[in-house]
Parts: sequence; C-alpha cells; structure tokens
Amino acid sequence: MVVTKVKLEDKYTQDSGRVFLTGSQALARLPMLQQERDKARGLNTAGFISGYRGSPLGGLDKTLWQAQSFLKAHNIFFQPGVNEDLAATSVWGSQQVNIFEGAKYDGVFAMWYGKGPGVDRSGDVFKHANHAGTSKHGGVLVVAGDDHGCKSSTLPHQSEYAFVDAMMPILNPAGVQEVIDLGLMGWAMSRYSGCWVGLKTIAETVDASYSTLIDATGFEIQYPETQLDVHARWPDKPLEQELRLHNQKLGAALEFARLNRLNHITIDSPQPRIGIVSTGKSYLDVLQALSDLGIDDKLASEIGLRLYKVGMPWPLEPEGIHEFAAGLDEVIVVEEKRGLIEDQLTSELYNWHSDVRPRVVGKRNEKGEWLLPATGELTPAVIARALCTRITRIFNSEKIERRLKFLNEKEQYLNRPKDLVERTPHYCSGCPHNTSTVVPLGSRAMGGIGCHYMATWMDRDTDTFTQMGGEGATWIGQAPFTDTQHVFQNLGDGTYFHSGLLAIRAAIASGVNITYKILYNDAVAMTGGQPVDGQLSVVKIAHQLHGEGIERIAICSDDIDKYDRSEYPAGTTFTHRDDLDALQCELREFKGASVIIYDQTCAAEKRRRRKRGLMPDPDVRPFINSAVCEGCGDCGKQSNCLSVVPEETPYGRKRKIEQSSCNKDMSCIKGFCPSFVSVSGGKIRTAEKGSAQYDFSVLPEPVLPKHDLPYGVVLAGVGGTGVTTLGAILGMAAHIEGKGASVLDMTGLAQKFGAVITHLQVANKAEDIHAARIAAGGAKLVIGADLVVAASNDSMVKVDRGQAAAIINGHEAMTAEFTRNPDAKFPARSMQDIIKECVGEETTDFVNATDVVEQLLGDNMAANIFLAGYAFQKGLIPISSEAIHEAIQLNGAAVEENLTAFNLGRLKAHEPTAIKFGEPEPPIT
Repeated sequence: MVVTKVKLEDKYTQDSGRVFLTGSQALARLPMLQQERDKARGLNTAGFISGYRGSPLGGLDKTLWQAQSFLKAHNIFFQPGVNEDLAATSVWGSQQVNIFEGAKYDGVFAMWYGKGPGVDRSGDVFKHANHAGTSKHGGVLVVAGDDHGCKSSTLPHQSEYAFVDAMMPILNPAGVQEVIDLGLMGWAMSRYSGCWVGLKTIAETVDASYSTLIDATGFEIQYPETQLDVHARWPDKPLEQELRLHNQKLGAALEFARLNRLNHITIDSPQPRIGIVSTGKSYLDVLQALSDLGIDDKLASEIGLRLYKVGMPWPLEPEGIHEFAAGLDEVIVVEEKRGLIEDQLTSELYNWHSDVRPRVVGKRNEKGEWLLPATGELTPAVIARALCTRITRIFNSEKIERRLKFLNEKEQYLNRPKDLVERTPHYCSGCPHNTSTVVPLGSRAMGGIGCHYMATWMDRDTDTFTQMGGEGATWIGQAPFTDTQHVFQNLGDGTYFHSGLLAIRAAIASGVNITYKILYNDAVAMTGGQPVDGQLSVVKIAHQLHGEGIERIAICSDDIDKYDRSEYPAGTTFTHRDDLDALQCELREFKGASVIIYDQTCAAEKRRRRKRGLMPDPDVRPFINSAVCEGCGDCGKQSNCLSVVPEETPYGRKRKIEQSSCNKDMSCIKGFCPSFVSVSGGKIRTAEKGSAQYDFSVLPEPVLPKHDLPYGVVLAGVGGTGVTTLGAILGMAAHIEGKGASVLDMTGLAQKFGAVITHLQVANKAEDIHAARIAAGGAKLVIGADLVVAASNDSMVKVDRGQAAAIINGHEAMTAEFTRNPDAKFPARSMQDIIKECVGEETTDFVNATDVVEQLLGDNMAANIFLAGYAFQKGLIPISSEAIHEAIQLNGAAVEENLTAFNLGRLKAHEPTAIKFGEPEPPIT
C-alpha cells in the first residue's frame, strides 16, 4: 500500500476524492459544499446554523467552532441557540430575509440541529415555519439526533413522528457518506418544494468516522420541470399556507424524491419472491445480516430476494414502491423503533390496482407475533434471525444453519450468570457534583438533566428527574398532598440558562417550599466542556433570581473571599462549602423558594486549564500512609472520588490516591483520618522517558493479516483514557494507506468514566463496509484497554472462539462502586477466564500496559497505544507501521509519548523480557 500525505484540514478543503471524517465533521462540511455548489451556479448565497447540543449531536457545536475559519470563508454564520425552539425560530427568520428589501444575498440556506427531545420542544416552530415555507434560494435542513438505545438519555427517542406531525419530509442517511449526499439533496428538495426537511441522525452516523467521497460541484441533482409558487411570502394567511402545503409542497417533495431516486432497488432477481424494505442504519444492518448468512448479490438473485433502500421514509413515494412490490409474494419491512414505512406501504398496496398483493410483515408477523421489536435497537444479529424465519421457507444452506447455531449459542452464553462487575458512569475526580449534590440527613433532592441525572444512582438521597427545563415543577404537584415540607432541586447553570429559570419562576408563583441548588461550574460538562451559550456569571444569576422574587440567596464556594459582596443583592450570604450541610439545614426551614448558587469550576475543565496555564495549579497533593490506613473507606464516602483507589497489602485492603487522575479537590481529607498526608511544594516523581534506551529500528515488520472481508477490531475501555483517540488514529492510518475504514464510538455517558467500545473496521475498499457496528462474532481482534469492559457482554458478543485474538490490559482499575462500598470486589480472574473462554486461551494475551507505560513514560494515558503496538507486532492489525506513525503525528496530542508507547508495545511483543518494571517507590514516612 502507498502511504499518502494527509492534512487534517483536508476534510474542509479537499474538493474531490476521499476524506476521513466523522459524522459531525460531515455536517460541518455540508454547508460549505452547498455554498460552493451555489457559487458554481452563479448564486450568491450564505448559510445560517443554529441549534442546541445533545447526544448524539453533543459535539457538533465544538466541531463548528473548530471549523469557524472555513465556515466564515463560505459566508456561513453559526449562532448556537439559547435553547432548541429559539434556535428554530432564528432559522425561520433566515428564510424571511429575501421577503424584504435590503437582502445582501440571493438566499440563505439554513441548518437546525438538536437532540430528539429538542425536536419535541420545537414542534410548534416547525409547524409554523414549514407552513410558511422556505426562500427560493435558501432552504432548511432540520438535523435531529436520536438515541434509540437510550445510551445517553433519560428515554429512548425517535423523531420521525414529530416531523410527520409538522408535515416535514424526512431523509434518513445510512452512514456518514449519506450525511453529505442526502444533506445536499435535502436543501435542494427544500428549495424546490418550499418544505423544511428533516434529516435523521443517530450515533452510527454522527459518532462514526468513514472514508467519505467528496465531490464539491459534480454531485448531480435533478429538478422537476414544473415551477411552483411555494416559497415564503408576506402577508400569507394561515388557511392559504395549509392549502399550499397539502396540495403543492408535499407533492413537490414526492416528485423530487421520485426523480432523484431517493428510494430505489439495490438487489434484484429475475424471479423475485421476497422483498425487503429498509432505511437508514437498518439498511446497512440488513446488508450485514445477509453477508453473515452467506447471501451475496448473486445468491440473493437465485433465491428470489429483492432489496429496496428508502432514503425518504416519509412521505413514501408510491411509484417506486409499486415497482418494487410487483411480483413479490412477501415484503419484509426492516426499520428501527416504531414502524413508519410499514403502514404507508400497506396503505399504498391496499389501494394498488393489482390482482396480487404481497403479504407484508415487519414489526409483527402474520400471526401477530413480534418479528422485529419496536424497543431497543436492531442489530444485524436480530435482523438475521428474523430474515431466516422468512427466507428458510424457500431456501436454506449450511452457512445459514451455522450462523443461526452461533447466534443461539452466543445468546445462551450471554444470558448465563457470570462473575462480572459493571463500569458505571461516575463523576470525575474532584467534580463539584461530588459535594454539591449531598443533602442533609432527613432531606431529599430531585435530579436534573445532564450530570445531575447521574446523582440518581449514587447515595445522594436524590430521586426522580424531569425533562430539561421542568426541574422543580413536579414538586408543585406533590407538595399539597404530602407531609414532606421541603425538597432540594439540583440544577446546572447550562440548564438554568436554557430554560430552568422558568421552572424557578413557576415554583415562586406556586409558593411551595423548595431550595434550588444551582451549580455554576463554568462549562456544559456533560457534552464535553462547552461554554454556556450566553453571558452568565454568579452575580448575574443572583440578580436575575432576586428580580424574579427569590428573597433568600446563598452563595457557596471553596473560596468565599473572591467575591465583591457589594455587587450582590442585599441579603445574599456567602458560605464555604465545608459548611454546606449547615446552610442546607437552615434553608430547608425557609418558607417559599430559596436558592443556593454553588460556585466551583468543572474538574475536567480545571485540569485542561491548568495544563494550558490558564488556571493556577495548587501546590499541594494528598497522600495516604498505608501503614496507618485502616481501610474503613470514609475518605471515599466523604469525597465520592474515583482517585481514591484500593491498595492490596499483606495487611489487607488499604487506600491510596491515584495521583495521575487526582484533581486536588482535597475533599478526601475531610474525614477524621490520621493516615492522610498533605504534601505542599513537592513534585510527583516521574520516570525518565526510556525511549533512548531502546533501539526500535531493529524491530522486524510483522506479516500483516490478509482479509477479503472487512477486518473488525473492538477497542474496549473507559471514557477519558484515550480509547476513542486510538480508534481515530487507526482509522486515519487505514485511510492514509488508501483503504476503506470506519470507526464507531459507542460512548453514551462513557466520558464520565463509563464503558466505551469503539468499533474499527478496515477493508480493501470503503464500499465493502456495511454497518458501522461490528456484527456478533465479527471481530478479529479485541484490544481491551480495561479488563471490566473487555469482559462485558457488549464486547464478548463480537467474538467467535477460534476466529479472533485478544490483547488485554491486565491492570486492575476498580469501578465506581468502591466509592460507596469499601469491600467492593474486582473479580479479575473470573473476567480473564471469560475472555479466554470466548476468544480462546491460545490467542489471548494479558499485558499490564498501564504500569509499563506509567513507569517508562511517566504517564499512563498512552497505555492504549502500547496495546496497539503489541497487537501490531503480533500481526493482528492490517495497517502498516508507517501509516500508524503518520496518523499518530497527525493526531497532534502527545506525539512523542504515543510514538514511543506504540514502539514499546511492539518491543514487548517481540522480546517479552526487554521491558522490565522499575523498583516500587518507597513508602511515605
């Protein structure tokens, strides 16, 4: 393979060919492509983007900010919304520019983005704006982020029916490539039909990275010859808008879809008997399921299978469906969550002028039994089972039988009781939530959205939650009917600015006894540390609340001397966080609504700012003398901190402070424990970097694995430790070699120290990769950066014994349960046995990468890169070392450490005795 030179800015500057980009980066590039296409057609247009973050679109605003210079060069203006419906209203305004005099551009094309609940919240705006229409050279794309598996949400979500309610055509991209292709189609459709157009996204399209084909001006779009008068105007009566939407605009969208074949047959047969209809991510899952069953295009043709790919699931274009259904005995509809296509299809076929109508099954079969469930997520394995029940009526094979046998055995194994622990998401070390969410004995609190939601599974006497912006309103409906006199309500500053202030206003109006604890942590922490979308400060919040009628306001902080008290409303009190319990005991007796503003910067942000020199780094560190420690666990209970970890000694389990993750919150020393030692003015002793001691040039190049089918690698670890970085590096390395590559990060709440599993696939051509998620039994390699996540069912379902290998970090990292249970177990031997049983003992290696890297490089963040180097030298990664080195340098962060760690891993695999552990540090006396 030829290693080509790649630049990070290629994703935003390359005019044609393949670029390696994430779904979020594709959404950022999309408006640039639209402006370039308009410019080529002689149109002077601009773009407008607004919305509100939320997984899986939690990082889109950060991506757009990073691409700001490229956006500006294309006349694209990005203005995040205070909340979703105000952002949607702003987008509505962009379509009104050319109604009035003074427009500087021929039109403004716009994009709105938001999580599924934000779609629900913005329904009224969508209905009004879709009725009003778009501008002739503008158009609106509404990007909805749905969380089908409830990985990072309070409920699983599906946005299609909200779009149908607003009568907006829906496009459902199957992957990153179609984010580009259908995105451009969506704006063109919006311009022609006058409709706002919904674009559905999920983690598989947003959190995935692909080798994506870019064609700035050559992408072909067909326009119907009929010119319609469907665009925004003023004045415009409501009933006239409704008539135009029903009689012209939706019909125009259908004609556009027909002309551009947004729905089309992808596999056909001369004698078709069974048809499969699918859309979006499920379409790729169908392709994967067929591949797993040994059914390629040729065999499908012989069996009599016909596959129909739907790009626009609503409204369903009838002519294409009739063409597809002709001659079929049965149609199987494969779609996630509630069925949208199935009912439209049966309606079309019922009214179809044909002597023979095929049987239609989908969510249920003809007996009313579940075939493809509407709950959870569909996977290739689930789809393969369902297809087998229909296909085996007319065809069977040894490979189909073998696949079904594997799935049945794997299901039985996964349901078998096993000695495992769970990597539950938790607050970061030193997180202000660790202190702020504690309530006095005898009180209870209610949870919130974001990080405050996590308090509901910790020992915080925190129960129930609401939708974003409803915090505290549930108490209004409870208070008159209970003997409980008071509750605390947790609320983040981002939620407060988004909509939480209205909930506080409602609580004031109702007269209930409630204390809002507003955490001002100076960042939207749950989605990655973005700033709040507006000007917000402790003093401004205090004055806002005082103006709303809050009479009792208390400021709580770890540094109360920093405030100019003359700037605050009269009566405001200032309390150190050490006295939070007493303050809360006082406020729970206060009649009416009161507020505590808890002021402490997000721990993750503190760490980032300290590294960049933007925040002072306290010259103090806590240590535990294990000779004195009695292992009672009080320090963990006091701090709720993950940096308090177990230390197994000949005298039993003790405690120690994990210095590499400690953020110096010092809450752990609040207990009555003589074992703690605070060291001021000292520096952590770090190992001298050992790269100079080793001659990496003598390392032989391994024989790389050959593969005709996509080569799957599962990377299993903990959020925040570089697992997704490793996936990005390996994916980019494959792209640099000209191979097809896909990377999918299954994160959810993983950035809060929960489980993260990255799916990496490498193929000879990008087109060979179907679903972004590796199918059951489809992984050739598991790189386990964390033993707990590597042994989990989510990881082990991906391997077939004897067909895969595993390289596992043997380091024992205790789970968050240890903060509350001093006797929490870590069944390392059991988890190792599970991995060996699933993968095969001969092909499983356990390497203590964390300790090796920490001792030789002074940091453990490159342990994942070390494991990749080990796997590479074993001949388990189908990418050259030259390409991997190039990708590490492109990544930009800790290049020298990562390059060294990768080569140290290779050396460890080549000469197991070449890397030795240093002597343990002497105990503190």
